[in-house]
Amino acid sequence: MNRMYLQTAAKAMLGLLLLLCSGKLYAQEKQAGAGAKKNQPNIVIIMADDLASNELSCYGGKNIKTPQIDALAKEGLRFNRIYASEAMCIPIRASLFTGLYPVKHGSFQNHKQVHPNQKSIGHYLGDLGYRVALTGKDHSTKPRSVFPFEIIEGFEPNCVARTADYNLDQLRSFVSNSRKPYCLFVMSTNPHAPWTVGDPSEFDPAKLTLPPHWVDTKETRQLFTRYLAEVRQLDNEVGDVMKMLKETGQDKNTMVIFLGEQGPQFPGGKWNLWDHGVKSAMIVRYPGNVKPGSQTDALVQYEDIAPTLIELAGGKAVAGLDGTSFLPVVAGKAKQHRQYAYGVHNNIPEGPAYPIRNIRNDRYKLILNLTPEADYRIKYMMTPGRNTVLWDSWQAEAETSEKAKFVTNRLVHRPAVEFYDTQQDPWELNNLANDPAYAATIKTFTLELQKWMKEQGDEGAAMDRVYEKPH
Repeated sequence: MNRMYLQTAAKAMLGLLLLLCSGKLYAQEKQAGAGAKKNQPNIVIIMADDLASNELSCYGGKNIKTPQIDALAKEGLRFNRIYASEAMCIPIRASLFTGLYPVKHGSFQNHKQVHPNQKSIGHYLGDLGYRVALTGKDHSTKPRSVFPFEIIEGFEPNCVARTADYNLDQLRSFVSNSRKPYCLFVMSTNPHAPWTVGDPSEFDPAKLTLPPHWVDTKETRQLFTRYLAEVRQLDNEVGDVMKMLKETGQDKNTMVIFLGEQGPQFPGGKWNLWDHGVKSAMIVRYPGNVKPGSQTDALVQYEDIAPTLIELAGGKAVAGLDGTSFLPVVAGKAKQHRQYAYGVHNNIPEGPAYPIRNIRNDRYKLILNLTPEADYRIKYMMTPGRNTVLWDSWQAEAETSEKAKFVTNRLVHRPAVEFYDTQQDPWELNNLANDPAYAATIKTFTLELQKWMKEQGDEGAAMDRVYEKPH
C-alpha cells in the first residue's frame, strides 16, 4: 500500500515538474518572440562595396554580364534612382542602418564613428521579434550599443584584404535554424580596391567601354579589367547566397534586397557627389509581393531603407528618422517617393579639406563646392609617390589631349556652383550654372539645400576638419 502510494505520488510529482518545465519553456519562447507579428517575412540584404552600378548588365552595362544579379532583376523590382547621401563606405552604411543622414548620425567623414546613444535597425527590428545579423564587411558596426548585430562568420570582413574567400555553412545554419524571423546583412568586400580577387584575363582591355569622364590610357584599361574581375566575384556571391536560400526553402517568404553602395575608386567616382559616386543600384525580390521584371523611377535614398524594413516587419514609423518608407513603391501602389535627394561630402581624412553639398530631383542636380579656391585631392590616387599610376597616366595624356586636360582639370579645379540636366547629360560634363535659362531653378534648389543643411545642423565648410577619435 505504501509502495503504491509512493509510486502515485512520484508520478504526480513528475507530472508537476514536467508541467512547470513546459510552462517555463513556453514563457521563455514567448519572451524571445516578444514583439513578433504574424506573417513577418525574412529579410536578406546583399551589399556590394564600391560598385559602379552602371556596369551591371541589368542596368545597361556593356563590359560584363552579371547573370546572378540580372536574375534578381528578372524576379523583382529594379530601382533606377537610388542615391547615396555620401560616397563613402562608413557614412552610407551608417545611414542604411540608422535611417539618418550622415550629419545627423555623426559619421559624416569616412572612418568616423556615429554619435553614441542612437538606435539602429538592430534595435528596431529586434523589438519586432527579429534576429538581426551581419556577415562580411563590418564597417559601421561600432559602437555595439548602436549596432547590436549578431556577427556571423562566412564572408571577409576586411575590405582591403587581398583575398575574399567565403563560406556559407554558418549562414545556412542561421537561416535554417532560426526560430524567429531574421534580417541578415551579407556585406561583400567586392569590388573594393586593391582589386586582387578574380580573373582579369576574362576581359580584353582593348574592347572595354570606358565612362566618358575618364581619360583613356593603357593603365586605365588594365586597372579596369582587375576591377571588373571583382564585379564577377560579387555576382558569384549573389548567386551562391540565392542558391543557399532556395536549397533551404528560405526563398519563398524572404525579401531579398541587392544594394550597390557608392561608386568605384576611380577618379570622379567614390569620394565625389557626381553621379558616378552617389548613384547606386537596388533590386528588391519578394515573391508574391513584387511584380517580376519590373522597374521604378521613384527617387529614394539609403536613409529610406530602414523605415521601409520597419514597416515591412509590421512596426510603426519611428519619429525623428530622416528617411521614410517606400514600401508602397515596392508593392506597386506608388510611382513616386521623395521630391529631393541630398548629398554631403567631407574630404578629410581621404585628402585635404574639400567640402561639397548637393541636391537633386528626378532630373536636375545642383552641387555646391564650398571651398572652390582649393584644389580637390584624394590621397590614395592623387598624391605623388603613392599609388598614382592611373592619375599619372591621366596627367601625361592631358599634356597633349584637350579632352584629357578638361577631365583632369574638372577633377582638381571646381567652380563654386555646378548644375546639370542629368537626363540630357548623365555624366555631368556640361555645367549649366551660368545659363540664365536655369537661374530660377538654381535659386530654388539652393534655398532647399540650405534649408536641409540647417535642419541637419550642417555647418558647411567648417565640418571638414580633423576630429578627435572616441576613446
